[in-house]
Amino acid sequence: MRELILLRHAHAEPPAPGQDDFDRPLSLQGQAEAEAAGRWLRDHHYLPDRIVASPARRTRETCEQALAALGYIEIRQEKRIYDATPGMLMQVVDEHRDIARLLLVGHNPGFEQLAALLSSGQSGDFRGMPAGGIAVLTVADDAVLEPGVATLSAFWWP
Repeated sequence: MRELILLRHAHAEPPAPGQDDFDRPLSLQGQAEAEAAGRWLRDHHYLPDRIVASPARRTRETCEQALAALGYIEIRQEKRIYDATPGMLMQVVDEHRDIARLLLVGHNPGFEQLAALLSSGQSGDFRGMPAGGIAVLTVADDAVLEPGVATLSAFWWP
C-alpha cells in the first residue's frame, strides 16, 4: 500500500493592497497550525518520503513550520499544484507513484475535491478541508488513480 497525504496550507494573511495572492504569508495563527500539523504527522507516524508543494508563499511557509517537527524531508516545488483541479493533482501524484508515502501541500478547492473524489468517487459539493487540515489516503501499490480507488484512513485539522 502507498499513502497520499494532503496538507492544505495553514491560515494566511489577507492580501495587502496590490499584493498578489501568490505572495500572501502565513498569519500567526497559520504558523501555529502548520507547526501543529507537523507534530500530528510525526506523532501518528506519517513521516513522508517526499514532499511536493505549491510554490506559493503560504504553502512554502506551511512546509517550513511543519518540518520543524518532522525533520529534513526532500521537498519539490510544483507550480501545477497552485489553483489545480483534482485531475491535475492526480497527474502530479502519478508522477511520484514510486514514493511509498507522498505529502502534497497545496490549496483548496482542489485538495478537498481530490480527497472526496479518490475516497468516495465524487467531488461534487464536498467542503470539508479547513486551513491546515490533513487527509491521509491509502491506495494499493498497483492501483491507477481514479475516482473511488482510495481509502480515507485519517483526517485531522488544527
